[in-house]
Amino acid sequence: MPTLEAAPAPPVTPVRAPAARRPRARAAALSALITLISVCGADAVAGVIPLGPLQRHTRSINDLGNQFVPFHEHLWDLLHGRAEGGLLLNWQSGYGTSFLPDLGTYLSSPFALLVGVFPRDRIDLAVYVITVLKMAAAAVAMTVLLLALRPAVRHRWVAGVLGASYALCGWSVLESIYNPMWLDGLIAFPLLCLVGHWARAGRRPVLGPLVVALAWIANFYTAYMATIGAGLVLLLLLSVDRGTDGRGRVRAVLVAGRSVAIGIGLSAPVLFTVYLGTKHAHPGWVREFAPVSWPDYLARTLPGTYSFSSPAVFLGTGALLLACALGFHRAVPRRERYAWSGLALAVALSFQWKPTHLAWHAFVTPNGSPYRQTFVLCGILVIAAWICLSYGIPGRRALLGGGGVLALIALGAAFSELVSAWTYPLLALGVAAAVGGLLLARPGRRGLSLLALALLAGAQIAQAGVTVAYGDQQRAARMDGYPAWGDEHTARAALEADASGWPAYRTDPGQRQITNNDPLLLGGEGGAYYSSLTPEVLNRTMTALGGGWTSRGRALQSLDNPVTDAVFSVGARVRVAQKGGPPGLVRAGATPPLVTLRPPGAEPVYGNNPFRNQELMLGARVYTTRTLAQGCPAGTDIFLWAPEQFGTARLGDGPVVEMRGGAPSRRAPLIPFGPSAGPGPASRITLAPANRHAELGCLDRAALARAVAGLRATGATRVTVSDSSVHAELPSGASGTAVFAMPRIAGWSCGVNGSAPTPAADRLGLVAVPLPSGARSVDCDFRPPGLRSGTWVGGAALLTLVGVAGWGRVRRRFSSRGAKGTPMTA
Repeated sequence: MPTLEAAPAPPVTPVRAPAARRPRARAAALSALITLISVCGADAVAGVIPLGPLQRHTRSINDLGNQFVPFHEHLWDLLHGRAEGGLLLNWQSGYGTSFLPDLGTYLSSPFALLVGVFPRDRIDLAVYVITVLKMAAAAVAMTVLLLALRPAVRHRWVAGVLGASYALCGWSVLESIYNPMWLDGLIAFPLLCLVGHWARAGRRPVLGPLVVALAWIANFYTAYMATIGAGLVLLLLLSVDRGTDGRGRVRAVLVAGRSVAIGIGLSAPVLFTVYLGTKHAHPGWVREFAPVSWPDYLARTLPGTYSFSSPAVFLGTGALLLACALGFHRAVPRRERYAWSGLALAVALSFQWKPTHLAWHAFVTPNGSPYRQTFVLCGILVIAAWICLSYGIPGRRALLGGGGVLALIALGAAFSELVSAWTYPLLALGVAAAVGGLLLARPGRRGLSLLALALLAGAQIAQAGVTVAYGDQQRAARMDGYPAWGDEHTARAALEADASGWPAYRTDPGQRQITNNDPLLLGGEGGAYYSSLTPEVLNRTMTALGGGWTSRGRALQSLDNPVTDAVFSVGARVRVAQKGGPPGLVRAGATPPLVTLRPPGAEPVYGNNPFRNQELMLGARVYTTRTLAQGCPAGTDIFLWAPEQFGTARLGDGPVVEMRGGAPSRRAPLIPFGPSAGPGPASRITLAPANRHAELGCLDRAALARAVAGLRATGATRVTVSDSSVHAELPSGASGTAVFAMPRIAGWSCGVNGSAPTPAADRLGLVAVPLPSGARSVDCDFRPPGLRSGTWVGGAALLTLVGVAGWGRVRRRFSSRGAKGTPMTA
């Protein structure tokens, strides 16, 4: 049987000839082209905005529209100097939250900077472009890795097809396509494998750590998984390398470990702040791991399937067939055959065992999809496919053996409900195209390579394209969607911009949300905020005041309430009717400054009633509480508190208000119903279903006006705000406690009269500073926890990298002198 021999080791020359690079460059370009055609073409056919003549489905599904697009909007504002806040602090969300952990979680990829070249109202398109470019980059990175591991003499273009199959794996096109930050891990895995490959040869001691640092900064979460996978690949490569002795293997492991340690150290300023940010965050959903059924697992290796809770291992039939044929391909050395096949099987099995499942996820079962490490298995399978092909086109025995394994997978998948009408026709066509393409690519059949390329690449594009389109439709049917920027966004953003008065007062984009991050999306300085790093103190404070939330407390909603608006210095807010219509603007008659004074006394503590808690924070009695049957006195404003209500509420014959409460996932906020007309049907609130625990708060507007006047009279005379600090000048004779209208998140430190700052105090969840006699001014600065220690670690790692570079240069100089016969002296 003719075989495809591996290329001999290239001669050691200072510069590789350009002609030797061209086939590799063409293969890399081919992988990117296949990826872009598959994804964009499928989205256009499926009618996904912003592609296609019939734009039927929004791309902004789930967290893509609720988190990632708004955060990219904020990044656009930062890049163009329009954001309130800077890299350390975000003044726009949650009345002031730490931003560097969010930056490190969602926006630290170099690709994210591309948003700056798009118009602000086309960030949806910008995020889409970033997404497909990341997938294309992953295809190129895998192609480069494959050709570095086994630089085959002929048919290097097949590496391009396999690189595209990796970038178009089910994990990428079905899960990470709406979690674009994960796609940095897809790029990181082959790059980190390259770092291990360089360590084996003792090459690129400086570039290796820089690649590791870039991977961990771009997205530490998937970089952690990619690093584990790359470590397994390195150990396998060392074990099958007969030309490396035990000492060489140890040296390669130590060099690779040094690269990883230095690289992670360089990422420490971001990594430490993210880690400590999670420690201060509101806890998410604690989920117990349950392995997926084996039929479902097998089904996800095939095209045209979709599921949120199973590993999406789909690669394309060509890559999967080659990976399955590896164990039967006698031209491949036995040790390599069994090692790669065994590694793929071991990694696949590790997904189903709780201890190894937890190890893949840093020992915490993730919220949502529990198989986020699947891209590593996909990468290992693609490498195995290339190893199989690089030793020659598999013969009849190997193809029959691989086809038999593939048939068993398809047979097992038949017992899964995840199989669609597309699955088996696509599988059959893919097998036929893959076998035909491999036969045409055999040595001696000149002139048929183009046809072989058309078959293999065409099958990959067709299978991936249908899978992408099928996933688009399934996501749109199963998950919440958020609209692309349109007239409603423009109208609300214009109202907010016209009313802006920061830092004299805040402007809130409203309780009726387009997303849970409307302040980032539309502008303003509101209370809404949704992140994996939502501070626990912010959740606790807003919950005590009657705020609502979703996503088990991580997605906080704005609270449309004049008392909390006074406390947080909200001077204007956008209001939208329940059933739609044009937005309106509501302005407060008077607003306290961002820094107010409270008299000395015992430390107040929240209770269980939000109306009393608001009064504690305000420092005055303004509510009368009633049951639904009693109603509110005439002239007072009606507020309904029914946090567990999932249904509707209605005042008299007025419009129906939807309420979405229900612990532990959701909590309904206090709902304003306007002035009461006194006893009678017109002032009676009806809940459906009935709720005997509901309570009314009847707000006395005159009492609130007196309280606001008092806070204004005794509050700061002048407040200036920078990206991460607040300076307040106090009135003469100030005493008691200065309270800042911002949550007391970890990282605030304050000083009085220019004194050295100390950690800020906490008063009912807000930043507070006890004032000594003679206090004239207060300064508070914010530094995210972990930034200082991370900077020190990063600096040490940088010095170590400089030392490695310097030592390498010294060694090369001495080696050069020794080679010339020059005596070497110290």
